[in-house]
Amino acid sequence: MATLTARLERGFVLANQWVVILMMASMATLVFVNVVSRYVFNYSIIWVEEVTQYEMIWITYLGAGLALRQGRHVAVDVLQDRLPSRLRRWVRAAVGLALVAFLAVATVLGFRMVGFAWDQETPVLNLPMGLLYLGLPIGTLLLGLHLVLVFRDFVERRFETPDDLEPLGDA
Repeated sequence: MATLTARLERGFVLANQWVVILMMASMATLVFVNVVSRYVFNYSIIWVEEVTQYEMIWITYLGAGLALRQGRHVAVDVLQDRLPSRLRRWVRAAVGLALVAFLAVATVLGFRMVGFAWDQETPVLNLPMGLLYLGLPIGTLLLGLHLVLVFRDFVERRFETPDDLEPLGDA
């Protein structure tokens, strides 16, 4: 039986995955429809390019935590691989703590940037530019949360595979 925290974490990961999946599906659909419209009907949907660019930014930030959980971020680990295992864990713990601190600062500064840009508008849709900029602080906040949740595994270099996560309904 899964504990409440494990079930909450699984729900968090699943929600994060579905948001990224839906945004990617939306982006692919919009681009496809716009290409067909442009070449078949000689008409381009003017707002599609803007929306898909913004979706790509959000997907990047929202997907970063999922990539971290699976060890998919680029890393230069030649030095740490040459260290004794105990020292290697200490170095990875220090790196993880530095990363959490960096993400906390990026989150705070990101929310400040959102406030600064909120009164500006996007060129085509005239939406608050702050909506686009929200991807940064929300993404860094979620990335930090993912890191905290898997910190021990991060230090030990044990990464998840898609099969590691049991479905929410299983108890």
